[in-house]
Amino acid sequence: MNASMQMKQTAETLLTLSPAEVANLKEGINFFRNKTTGKEYILYKEKDHLKACKNLCKHQGGLFMKDIEDLDGRSVKCTKHNWKLDVSTMKYINPPGSFCQDELVIEMDENNGLSLVELNPPNPWDSDPRSPEELAFGEVQITYLTHACMDLKLGDKRMVFDPWLIGPAFARGWWLLHEPPSDWLERLCKADLIYISHMHSDHLSYPTLKQLSQRRPDIPIYVGDTERPVFWNLDQSGVGLTNINVVPFGIWQQVDKSLRFMILMDGVHPEMDTCIIVEYKEEWKAQFIKAERRKLLNYKAQLVKDLQPRIYCPFAGYFVESHPSDKYIKETNTKNDPNQLNNLIRKNSDVVTWTPRPGAVLDLGRMLKDPTDSKGIVEPPEGTKIYKDSWDFGPYLEILNSAVRDEIFCHSSWIKEYFTWAGFKNYNLVVRMIETDEDFSPFPGGYDYLVDFLDLSFPKERPSREHPYEEIHSRVDVIRYVVKNGLLWDDLYIGFQTRLLRDPDIYHHLFWNHFQIKLPLTPPNWKSFLMHCD
Repeated sequence: MNASMQMKQTAETLLTLSPAEVANLKEGINFFRNKTTGKEYILYKEKDHLKACKNLCKHQGGLFMKDIEDLDGRSVKCTKHNWKLDVSTMKYINPPGSFCQDELVIEMDENNGLSLVELNPPNPWDSDPRSPEELAFGEVQITYLTHACMDLKLGDKRMVFDPWLIGPAFARGWWLLHEPPSDWLERLCKADLIYISHMHSDHLSYPTLKQLSQRRPDIPIYVGDTERPVFWNLDQSGVGLTNINVVPFGIWQQVDKSLRFMILMDGVHPEMDTCIIVEYKEEWKAQFIKAERRKLLNYKAQLVKDLQPRIYCPFAGYFVESHPSDKYIKETNTKNDPNQLNNLIRKNSDVVTWTPRPGAVLDLGRMLKDPTDSKGIVEPPEGTKIYKDSWDFGPYLEILNSAVRDEIFCHSSWIKEYFTWAGFKNYNLVVRMIETDEDFSPFPGGYDYLVDFLDLSFPKERPSREHPYEEIHSRVDVIRYVVKNGLLWDDLYIGFQTRLLRDPDIYHHLFWNHFQIKLPLTPPNWKSFLMHCD
């Protein structure tokens, strides 16, 4: 595998706005200054849409000010030579047709705060362009396996993405909706390389990789150089993979003379998530970027309309809360219907859509030449089982249940030990942690305690000062498994293993971000803890 000589892509946060500042943005042009760096920025608001750029003219670096001649409130004028920029389009209108202004990435947090982020270089995939070549029928084929897992045939090479093919994700909260093809393990073993986008267990599935490692431990696996390593928990997992490659963002990785790929930072979670561009013979350049579940169908449809891909396939959302104790979540967590989304896209554009089923194969050469070709998409044989109707809960739940009986939890001092290890403090938040049974009722003999994160104390009662308060009711098997192994709290939060009560009802981003992303890379030293307890 060769990497071309390019500058890796980096991200820098240039400006942050509080939720109150975002709420006070006026329609049209807004000017901001970073008081720390002294740099100036422009935000343009049109209803719910935002655009942002540096307040810096491309001509000779002058500052922009409001253009009083613009009655529509969309343009700004340079204070040096009167160049004008239409901020709604990011195009210079005086002189016309001269430049486009580089846009900054806008990231919103869960509280509706805002950050302006600069990616450098902004479009690394434009480096080292190739001349296009035509694809033969059958030369590029995409086979859907499950959830976010695709098997790509590109000439004589094969790539597999995000293999989650057995077991649960997020402790015990997510289970596969689709029945994987029966030859899934053989497919993985034959792959030339595997790409894993990020560390969430519906993409990085240790049960799946354990089976793969027993057959082919040296299979090349590629991940991005994220702030928290994708395989941060590999040693503790017991999975014996020996050929994991961490590559820098924005650098072409050459597989052979026709095939290369580039891993990029994700626009929503750049500290932990990635996306990939695969380029084969330049005729086909596909971005596998997962749309966030929280975004609306109409937003996705508009995104497709704006990007104008040749083919659109919704994936990475095919899971089900199948354990009987999660019946309430299953009934209330209504998911976007891929068929409904694809119908909406077809209504608003000429983009070909594909709702994948396990084992279905898309022949890209045929689809690009003639989207109506009946051989362009080959569905699985008649009688193929599409949806799972049973799941092997037992072995996975037993692993979780074993933590409930662990000696650590015979000593109440584990609480101080754990939260000291976690390292989150100096934040005005009081949390009550309550261990529960399957139905989120208090677990008999379980722990019920307060943590004051302002000074990392463990009071018997809530402090008298004014403070935000949060109650976290967690199933005892999952919370103890997470604590024992020093795992991230995604298993609790994304896996539906908690019930939350907040007063006031505000999402504490710093708190949850720490426990979901920033916990120490090495687990607590419980062996030393137990020795001191004795």
